[in-house]
Amino acid sequence: MAHSPLKLGIIGAGSIGIRGAMDHLVLPDVQDRVVMTAVCDPSPGRARAAADKYGISQAFEDYDDVLARADIDAITLCTPIGIHYEQGLKAIRAGKHIHFNKTMTVTTAEADHLIQEAESRGVKLVASPGQMLRTSNQRIRELIQDGAIGRLVWAATGAAFGTYHEMEGVRQGDDALTNVDPTWYWRNPGGGPLYDMTVYGLHTLTGIMGPAKAVTAVSGTRVSEREFRGRMYPCDAHDNTLILLDFGDSVYALAYGTAAGNIVKSFGQPNFYGTGGSIEGLQLNGEPLDYPGRQIAESAKNGAIALLPHIQDTPHADMQEAHVFEDLMQLVDLVLDGTPTLATPEHARHVIEIIESAYRAAETGQSQPLRTSFTL
Repeated sequence: MAHSPLKLGIIGAGSIGIRGAMDHLVLPDVQDRVVMTAVCDPSPGRARAAADKYGISQAFEDYDDVLARADIDAITLCTPIGIHYEQGLKAIRAGKHIHFNKTMTVTTAEADHLIQEAESRGVKLVASPGQMLRTSNQRIRELIQDGAIGRLVWAATGAAFGTYHEMEGVRQGDDALTNVDPTWYWRNPGGGPLYDMTVYGLHTLTGIMGPAKAVTAVSGTRVSEREFRGRMYPCDAHDNTLILLDFGDSVYALAYGTAAGNIVKSFGQPNFYGTGGSIEGLQLNGEPLDYPGRQIAESAKNGAIALLPHIQDTPHADMQEAHVFEDLMQLVDLVLDGTPTLATPEHARHVIEIIESAYRAAETGQSQPLRTSFTL
């Protein structure tokens, strides 16, 4: 059935708004499905600069003005994680469908509220990161369930902050679209490597193993001050967290979000260890893992990301943040066609509960039971 394109507002013209949304959505292959009709950013001049560069008709500095005046059906929230709940709730109450860039909210209660409000108002939600959209992760899930590594014993996933955000190209210039400030990543609420980076591995881990049942953790801030463009900034978000997850039946996992150091081979890809072997990254017992589209992925610039449904055989495969564009297109398909997605807010809520409960466990010294669940 033919549809008019979904009219989308880009909320936040920073790093992800530019690289994950606008760079992709300006290409001609998506214009029959989604068009950018508004962009919003509170930084003076940035929304106007983005609108001029990407051919977007409306530019706003005030978020409430977007919801009240913009010609939009949906939004993608490319804003700091700590304000996703407030912005998401306003959008739902304005009847706008939402794609949440990771992480959807900071707390489980916030996620509960957004999901309930959206259901009551007929608003569609999609939450990044959609790690289980990848055929490689679907294949790993099948292999483990089929006993390819014997009985699963434990797993590990995580990520280290490093200086990734300080070095992004959109932060090195002097104009409105290349001087984007990264310092919110180091502050509460919503800062730190768990909400920003480990969230990928936690989505993959729980997508493959299923919902976790309890967590315990140790956590703190190891780097209390960071430099950006010659200025020092205080950091209060935890950047050194080790989590133990209990999946029941004596199956456990280690998840970490640290200032430095990695033990997993590839970003967002956990290691799994069983009584009969292991899967580390995309290797089964030390040999390349076979999964649908493997040869294409191995020859692509972005690896397995190139196999995502809206990426394969398109210019998006060689672009930055293609997985963000994929998650956004999941919302487009859900709204226009009713196509179900694996990038659900319920899965995102479970990962949020893991992160929130890990911080609580570290603070109290007590293991925290988890109450949320999801289905794939």
